[in-house]
Amino acid sequence: MLDELIVLMRLHFINRETPENDSFMVTRHREPYFLKIWHYHPELELVLTIKSTGTRFVGDSIEKFNEGDVVLIGKNLPHMWLNDEVYFDEKSNLIAEDIVIHFKKQFLGVDFMVVNEMRHIANLLQEARFGIKFYNLNHKVIRLIKKIAMLKAGFERTIGFINLLHILAEHPESELLCSKAFVNSFEKKQNKSLDKTYEFVFENFTKSISLGDVARVANMNPSAFSRFFRRVNQKTFSRYLNEVRIGYACRLILERESNITAICYESGFNNISNFNRQFRSIMKMSPTEYRMGFNKLEKAHQSIVEINV
Repeated sequence: MLDELIVLMRLHFINRETPENDSFMVTRHREPYFLKIWHYHPELELVLTIKSTGTRFVGDSIEKFNEGDVVLIGKNLPHMWLNDEVYFDEKSNLIAEDIVIHFKKQFLGVDFMVVNEMRHIANLLQEARFGIKFYNLNHKVIRLIKKIAMLKAGFERTIGFINLLHILAEHPESELLCSKAFVNSFEKKQNKSLDKTYEFVFENFTKSISLGDVARVANMNPSAFSRFFRRVNQKTFSRYLNEVRIGYACRLILERESNITAICYESGFNNISNFNRQFRSIMKMSPTEYRMGFNKLEKAHQSIVEINV
């Protein structure tokens, strides 16, 4: 699975342009598993996960996703929904289902979002460049997304979508997924060296990577690259590499029963003490506390489900 993940994390551009004369595009997917490609596109993307579970990658954010999740992805922000391994079993009868809305920021014209009445929606779309996950949405919101998916392109669907963006912009419970450092660096398209650097890290983070290794990829000397990376990302390359490794370790902790020592080495660390130290620095808790906290969250969620049933 790790080798497959490394291949998947090579960044791809995907054309998501809407059909001619349509201001936005709505697609309902119902497949054995979601698209397994780490990709980006100039359109914003709103995703409602109806069925399936797995790991969601948005920029430098790595989190579990579940049924009922609603996430808004900004333009050109790399992302991927990777289903759990069981979905790729040949004997699996599982289905991955979602509704995805692709749209440009100016989908109703350049001046539409400038007026005062639309300012809150404009702010929402601006924040979407970090990726936004919404929590505790009313069931009416989920039904509205499903209704939009059933309507043909036209006035009612457009009004419904504007209403949906209005509700999300006013919703008080949400979380930015991606770090500002990642977005700021990724948006600097002139820095082709950084694009190569990120790809190199995703392909090799489970191995030993020195500053000299990554500097050669960027075609710079180590000291110059170190200053350049820190200026753009507001963090050292070493810190960034540890964040990628810890993010992957979190995914392994959530998905597997493997012991912490095994996860330490599989994530690219060469000793358990450094792994524990970096994990606590980044996650503000130990790996064991992280696993225990997630187990408690799962039990609490199951209790809520049983009560609702």
